[in-house]
Formats: sequence, C-alpha cells, structure tokens
Amino acid sequence: MVKYKFHDQYTLSETAEALGKQAMKLGLIPSLVVRVFPDSRQFLVPGENESEPLTPEQAYLWFRKLVEEYGQNN
Repeated sequence: MVKYKFHDQYTLSETAEALGKQAMKLGLIPSLVVRVFPDSRQFLVPGENESEPLTPEQAYLWFRKLVEEYGQNN
C-alpha cells in the first residue's frame, strides 16, 4: 500500500519545501526562497528561467521530478 507524504495543503507545502531543500543539497537548484503567507506558500528558485512563483503543487511536482531523475542517473 502506498503511504502518502501529504494529506492537505499544509502538509503538501511542507513536503514540497523538504524536496526543495533536498534538491538544493544535491546541487540541482542554486537556492530556494519560500514565501510563507497565512493561508499558503510560494516557492521561488532564483536564477531559473521561470520568474513566476510556484504554487505548492507545482513546486512539489518539479522538485520530485528533479530528485527522482538525480536518483536514476546516480
């Protein structure tokens, strides 16, 4: 059975932030900025082509893809 890492918007944001920090430690992204608002978070990766902030959903999917691809190549 699959164990999900998130169950709501808050835990999705926490998971996305953890994946972003992991991607940064692996050298896949140069840095990570997380803007925390009372009801949501925005994720920014300075120096990337996308200047728009990412939603928690977008950040989770992108960071997960980066980390998984890194794991497959190493």
